[in-house]
Amino acid sequence: MPVPTAIATAASTYSHNAQFLVKSYAGLTDEEWLRRPGDQSNHLLWIVGHVAWARSAVLGLLGAPWSKPWLPLFARGVKLDDAAGYPTPQEISLAWDEVSAALTAAIDQASPEALAAPAPPRIPSFDGTVGGTIAFLAFHESLHVGQAAYLRTWLGHEGTMG
Repeated sequence: MPVPTAIATAASTYSHNAQFLVKSYAGLTDEEWLRRPGDQSNHLLWIVGHVAWARSAVLGLLGAPWSKPWLPLFARGVKLDDAAGYPTPQEISLAWDEVSAALTAAIDQASPEALAAPAPPRIPSFDGTVGGTIAFLAFHESLHVGQAAYLRTWLGHEGTMG
C-alpha cells in the first residue's frame, strides 16, 4: 500500500534519519558511545536508545507494538543515569535496525482512517491527529539525529553527511 499523504513527509524523514543515525555511530568504540561533551549532555547510547523508544511509540500508535525490556530507560523525561543498566552498543544497534524495519512496515500499512484519529492525550501533535503526532515525532527524531551527528564529529570522526 502506498504511504498515506498525511505522513508522506514523516515517512521520508524516518527513512533518512535511520540512515544518518547509523552513520553517526558506525565504527565507534564502546567507550566512544558513552563519552559526553559535558556533565549535562547525553551520550550517543542514550540518544540512540531514546530515538528507538520514540519509534516504539509511533509503532504503538500504528497498532504494531515493539519493545525491549530496557526501553523505559530512554523514555520521555528520563534523564541519563550512569548507574543505569543500559544495553550494550551492539544491543542498541541491533534494536535500532529492528525498530526501523518495523516502522517502515507499519507506515506502509497505515490507513488514512487510523491517521485521522484523534491524537492520544499528552503526546504532541501538529494537528491533533495520530498523523500529526507521527509527524511531530519525526521532527523530534531529527533533533536527536543532529545531536548524534554532532557527537560523532566531537569525537574526532568524519561527519555523517560528507
